[in-house]
Amino acid sequence: MNLTIDIERLHNDLEELGRIGRDPRGGISRPSFSKADLEARAWLKKRIEKAGLDYRVDGAGNIFGYLGAGGPVVMAGSHIDTVLNGGRYDGAVGVLAALECLRRIREEGFRLPKTLALAAFTDEEGNLVGDFLGSRAFVGALDRELLEKGTTSFGVPLRDVLKGTEFTIDGILGARADAPEIAAFLELHIEQGPTLDEEGVPVGIVDIIAGKHYRWCSFVGEAGHAGTTPLELRRDAFLGLADFALRATQHVATHHYGSFVTVGKVHVSPGAFSIVPGRADFSFEFRSRSKETLGTLENELFAIAGDVASTRGLEFVSRVMDATEPVAVPDHLTDLLGDSCEKLGFSSIRLGSGAGHDAQILAAKGPSAMIFIPSPDGLSHAPEESIRKDDLEKGANVLLNSLIRLAS
Repeated sequence: MNLTIDIERLHNDLEELGRIGRDPRGGISRPSFSKADLEARAWLKKRIEKAGLDYRVDGAGNIFGYLGAGGPVVMAGSHIDTVLNGGRYDGAVGVLAALECLRRIREEGFRLPKTLALAAFTDEEGNLVGDFLGSRAFVGALDRELLEKGTTSFGVPLRDVLKGTEFTIDGILGARADAPEIAAFLELHIEQGPTLDEEGVPVGIVDIIAGKHYRWCSFVGEAGHAGTTPLELRRDAFLGLADFALRATQHVATHHYGSFVTVGKVHVSPGAFSIVPGRADFSFEFRSRSKETLGTLENELFAIAGDVASTRGLEFVSRVMDATEPVAVPDHLTDLLGDSCEKLGFSSIRLGSGAGHDAQILAAKGPSAMIFIPSPDGLSHAPEESIRKDDLEKGANVLLNSLIRLAS
């Protein structure tokens, strides 16, 4: 079956979507349920309907386009929300490639035994309350208390954000009731790392997706005058954070190479000249492709935090913000994707994903897999994020070939 995607049409779709949510700093700012996101949703709806697909949206704002009706669904997709001042291709490639695949199948009049669907999941980037709001709602993995009491990354309660939309907390929690049975889920995505680009390989087949623990932490000490409080008597919360960040990084690099630890956001208070910081609040995350290593890291890293606090006369506190477990991709799907690459004449390698993805969440509902295309220079979550059209074409054709085989 020699069917290929229309690369010019797919590329033009990406360019059009990439004009929505332009940030003055050069990237794209399109967090879920923002004005830019609502505009992008309306744009995608028109594209789905123009393609002759059955447009649907669930209570969590997840957008779908169906080809066929009834029975288990073979689904492909990703997300169209972005981080602030992010790139044009993270997530968008997977949604619009899925749209192009279903368009081509419909245009050629193929009738497949299984229903096909594209999906654009809400808030994969975690700007609202934890990562993967949409896909977690889809599989029924959300907590009402989190939604009702949760505060977004912009400091606004989720319930206030929802007032500007058609969506409600009850609707989000009810999305699982509308979810179909999933025969398989495929997600085409940029790698967001340097491996494929450095190896000169156009297609990556993901065999495992790393888990992540995300916490909001604080070192609490005592503020004091910067000119009169002796260095040896200070309970400097910022120095505690700096000491911990360095020791934690060195520990992971030395004892758990291949895992990751990051302090991404810091707020120091009182936060003024001439005052020793009395409190340092910070985001802290650690990632691993091993569930056992995640547990070990949790124990070891917080033992280091406790030691730093004890040595410097500080208190250390933390609370869990989000957590996901590593997910292995089923062998039958990695084999199928590899076979599709071979039949199409594309070289490929197998690799893990250090970043989390909707496919990781969808795995709770059905077998899920991922296809990577290169990120030039490994750049992502930045205005400089880019792709090569030839890589996009190859990745999308692997997706198309694989969807047809799974739905046949």
